[in-house]
Amino acid sequence: MKESKEIIQALLKFRNERDWEQFHNPKDLALALNIESAELLELFLWKKSEDANIEKVKEELADVFSFAFLLAEKYGFDVKEIVLDKIKTNGQKYPIDKSKGTAKKYDEL
Repeated sequence: MKESKEIIQALLKFRNERDWEQFHNPKDLALALNIESAELLELFLWKKSEDANIEKVKEELADVFSFAFLLAEKYGFDVKEIVLDKIKTNGQKYPIDKSKGTAKKYDEL
């Protein structure tokens, strides 16, 4: 996935120019990812999803992606590979004939 490598390179350049790698250990990246996810959720709090500010949703989603990519890079994960592997695993946990049209968890199918 050429795009993910390009994104990671841009993130690393941005980070390194500011000497922030010292703060980007896996624990703190995971914490930052969670905090940014919470900020994304906050945009939907107490309102209908269509009432959320779409520009702010884009900004917070970009922050979530950024920290997720940085965390993947820290561990040397190939983003495409781990996502495709997870889709395969979920396909086994959620076979179409049992899961289609239902929101039940795999252990309730």
